Amino acid sequence: MLRNKIYYNLKPLVPRYLQIMLRRFLVNRKRKKYRNIWPIDEKACITPQNWSGWPGNKEFAFVLMHDVDTQKGHDRVNDLVNLEETLGLKSSFYFCPGRYNVSSELRKRLVVKGFEVGVHGLKHDGKLYMSKETFQRSSVIINDYIREWTSVGFSSPSMHCNLEWNHDLNIEYDISTFDTDPFEPYPAGVQTIFPFWVSNNSTQNGYVELPYTIPQDFTVFVLMQEKNIDVWKTKLDWIAKHGGMALMNVHPDYINFKNGQCSLEEYPVKFYKEFLSYVMNKYENRYWNPLPMDMARFWRGNILNTNNVYEYAKKSVI
Repeated sequence: MLRNKIYYNLKPLVPRYLQIMLRRFLVNRKRKKYRNIWPIDEKACITPQNWSGWPGNKEFAFVLMHDVDTQKGHDRVNDLVNLEETLGLKSSFYFCPGRYNVSSELRKRLVVKGFEVGVHGLKHDGKLYMSKETFQRSSVIINDYIREWTSVGFSSPSMHCNLEWNHDLNIEYDISTFDTDPFEPYPAGVQTIFPFWVSNNSTQNGYVELPYTIPQDFTVFVLMQEKNIDVWKTKLDWIAKHGGMALMNVHPDYINFKNGQCSLEEYPVKFYKEFLSYVMNKYENRYWNPLPMDMARFWRGNILNTNNVYEYAKKSVI
């Protein structure tokens, strides 16, 4: 989209508070228009062909991930880890190596604790997918980080993506799409609450795409300025009812872990704590909580071992 290309070229010149105020205006103007497909798009609950269910006969899958957009978010990772560890949950963290310094000690500590580390684009400047040539140059550098970090997963900044181009990345899975989110810069949803295989000419050559299915925290609490977790609960209950994958992307950058007043782009940690407690109490022993890499390996094995090939058509949203 030309509009987005212009925006990302001008973005460094626009003060952050003005960026947020503009996005708030646009999101709230669109919200009523898209109420029939957000936060729930009824078309997204179709079960993949020959679907045999989640491990342990669990009713649904609950996957936690964290894009770390800035140095501030990087410095808050331990706070998020401590919270999830206390509850017995595991998640993955995706770092942006071309934007800030990523601590090797932090990465190693996360893995030792049973969490996962992945790559979150490169510079987070909105330009990664501007052209195939740009992406191919950047993919060489991204693959170096994937190898150095022994990662298998990639998460695209701002959910920009081109599923075909992503075959240049040495990954087992990608998180760059969503079932429905008309408020993203590139709003085309994949209309499924299940993972899907992105083939590169054969089912043996490709990667698993994991769309996020729980609305992003930045959208709900910073842009829409919601004062409770009703949107999250409504979507989670719908996904659980249909036996899908509830994949949630929460950013440490925007969580206020202290009791003080939140900044323009923060929300209180109590919202995340309340939601995790809601899931664990209402659905105790009824959900599977894998790391994204374990989800991808389960899905790939399910595809290859049962011929359950649910492949979303190759899609470019840029």
